[in-house]
Amino acid sequence: MLTTKKRRVFPFTAVIGQEEMKLALLLNVIDPRIGGVMIMGDRGTGKSTTIRALADLLPAIDVVKDDPYNSSLVDPDLQSKEVLEKITQGENLESIKKQVPMVDLPLGATEDRLCGTIDIEKALSEGVKAFEPGLLAKANRGLLYVDEVNLLDDHLVDVLLDSAASGWNTVEREGVSVRHPARFVLIGSGNPEEGELRPQLLDRFGMSVEVKTVRDAELRVQVVDQRTSFDDNPDEFSLSVEKQQDELQQKVIKAQEILNSVQMDDDLRLNISAICGELDVDGLRGDIVTNRSARAIAAFEGRTEVQEDDIARVISCSLRHRLRKDPLEQVDSGERVIQAFCKVFDLDEKENLSKFQLSAEA
Repeated sequence: MLTTKKRRVFPFTAVIGQEEMKLALLLNVIDPRIGGVMIMGDRGTGKSTTIRALADLLPAIDVVKDDPYNSSLVDPDLQSKEVLEKITQGENLESIKKQVPMVDLPLGATEDRLCGTIDIEKALSEGVKAFEPGLLAKANRGLLYVDEVNLLDDHLVDVLLDSAASGWNTVEREGVSVRHPARFVLIGSGNPEEGELRPQLLDRFGMSVEVKTVRDAELRVQVVDQRTSFDDNPDEFSLSVEKQQDELQQKVIKAQEILNSVQMDDDLRLNISAICGELDVDGLRGDIVTNRSARAIAAFEGRTEVQEDDIARVISCSLRHRLRKDPLEQVDSGERVIQAFCKVFDLDEKENLSKFQLSAEA
């Protein structure tokens, strides 16, 4: 059951529309190795609201008490050097429950704030060199959200992506050498009108989704009414959707548990690689992410066998941001992926268009 929290966070299940974005976020929570989500779209489309709602939805995690890195008591890959040494020496460490961390990276952040730096207070008061953890340490085992990631300095984006890919943050400066776990789901959002990411950086995000402003008048009114109800009485509104929140939380937990049992036929894996080859995708990240995303969506629906439709639903989000852009080409990158899929799987594009909707309701 969800624990009662006095937090003014809009419930995830109450977010109307934007199904592609919501499911992409859930798949990355089920399997963080997918590599994060890049969300591009208009202003005021619920990007930040949905991401903060996701953190509030997730079940609490067990962390070592008073550890700044949210270390796990049982998984060595999620333990800081200090915790690992204490366990090796036979010390009894206490574990506590903690809400999944949700860290916002502001645009004005420095590399020291992101990675950590020398603890000046300890250096002056005690005369010792000590490390002050940064935002990457706080985000370990949680979510790291960068709004307007397309406006962030390129060197900070490089640091973020390297840590997200390796799961570790290494700091070497002023005689201090620190390496700590930094496993998080990296989520970036931005408005394409304000600038685009370099292709080599965009490629490092596992999935890319596009969100658009709702045009249907009735749906817009529904969104406004729900937001007004929440703002007027957040506790009562959250209570009204608590059952749906509980059910979705349990669905995510079950998917995490069965993920390693999900299998995919060799023919399907060969077809995925054939599609990547057909689209001339550089590198192998596209193949890997599509495989992982398809397994994650099968687990989300409680199955241990990947189906053709699973691949259809995730392949556009997994590949469209990796394609080389031709300024003279009028076909949207998502359409190019669909065309390649239909060609490799020998399907009629018009008859099978509905398969390509990345939606929990599909």
